[in-house]
Amino acid sequence: MTSSRLPEPIALLPYVGKWTLLAGLVAVLSGTASAFFLFALDYATNWRESHPWIIWSLPLAGFAVGWIYLKLGSSVEAGNNLLIDEIHDPKKVVPLRMAPLVLFGTVVSHWFGASVGREGTAVQMGGTLADQLTHVFRLRHAERRIILMAGISAGFASVFGTPLAGAIFGLEVLAIGRLRYDAIFPCMVAAIAADQVGMAWGVHHTHYHIGSTAPIDFLSVSAVLVAGIVFGLVGMAFAKSTHAASGFMKRHIPYAPLRPMAGGVVVALAVWWLGTRYIGLGIPVIVEAFQHPLAPRDSIGKFLFTVGSLGSGFKGGEVTPLFFIGATLGNALAPLLHLPFALLAGLGFVAVFAGAANTPLASTIMAIELFGPQIGPFAALACVVAYLFSGHCGIYRSQRVGLLKHRLPPVARDRQPPLS
Repeated sequence: MTSSRLPEPIALLPYVGKWTLLAGLVAVLSGTASAFFLFALDYATNWRESHPWIIWSLPLAGFAVGWIYLKLGSSVEAGNNLLIDEIHDPKKVVPLRMAPLVLFGTVVSHWFGASVGREGTAVQMGGTLADQLTHVFRLRHAERRIILMAGISAGFASVFGTPLAGAIFGLEVLAIGRLRYDAIFPCMVAAIAADQVGMAWGVHHTHYHIGSTAPIDFLSVSAVLVAGIVFGLVGMAFAKSTHAASGFMKRHIPYAPLRPMAGGVVVALAVWWLGTRYIGLGIPVIVEAFQHPLAPRDSIGKFLFTVGSLGSGFKGGEVTPLFFIGATLGNALAPLLHLPFALLAGLGFVAVFAGAANTPLASTIMAIELFGPQIGPFAALACVVAYLFSGHCGIYRSQRVGLLKHRLPPVARDRQPPLS
């Protein structure tokens, strides 16, 4: 209820006007930053592919990224987790330096051949630039939470070209089992507008073709359920492995710049042995997963390359590598589950991400935006099952447990993390 004497729809107009303006500003900032980032990433990737010898300089690039973060970025090194922490417990505005540092770190990581993604960079830039409006408009803590969420949504939407998934991601990623509906309008406006801003700058996103799907019957639903379990377990393994690798490097290599340097040596040697198939974003291989059968080793190779790169301290993100892992894994599972390989590649694309990030709704919507509405029922089932079977861990350490995923027997319940 409202204390205003005006009818509620009329009293709501100032709120809508205010957040349309703020979310629009966030969209312009984030969409422009993402466009610049994607153009820089394309240039770095093309240059690396034309000069494959550059991989031998990856250890030096890793040292440079680690040293710059040690000297200039210690307060923002937590990246996405810092944004999530500030939304949960607002303390101070995220330093503006986060945006150029993560941009530099990610482009250098890709330029020299690390296996990292791009969503982390876009989300961090979007959140950081959005948070700078806190001082300009003297926003309160509650309003600051909302504008940070809008920045996350705008960054995610503009880097992948999925505005609806981006909006829901900003609401869903903060806590397992809980959505923040107080930010739904700003997140929607920011995500949709940021995607349009990116396209206005000339950004083009990769298109994937599923083709024919499968009838919704007992056999196909059962096969997707089994696939969802596998996708969830792989998402959980990825999150745990990345955290374990990071912890191992911090325990055994105290000097931060030496961690990505050591990781760069390992990745460079692995490329010398296995080739360049598993470095960078891996978009060409993802596209292949929708076109013809692939070897099962592709998902394992990308898994190991990405864990080694991110765990040692290279910058970027986890999501595009998760798309690679999921698409190639789904492709490999198709003959076993008697489903079209393009369909299972699409389901793996989104479901491994859903399990690793604990974002089943955003992942389902992403599948519909990328592959078309016909995949919706299967994508929803695969993403929800993957979410359930990935446990209560995830790629974002600051993500809280708002509500347990399922009811457990007393013994198992005692081992679950406390609610936040």
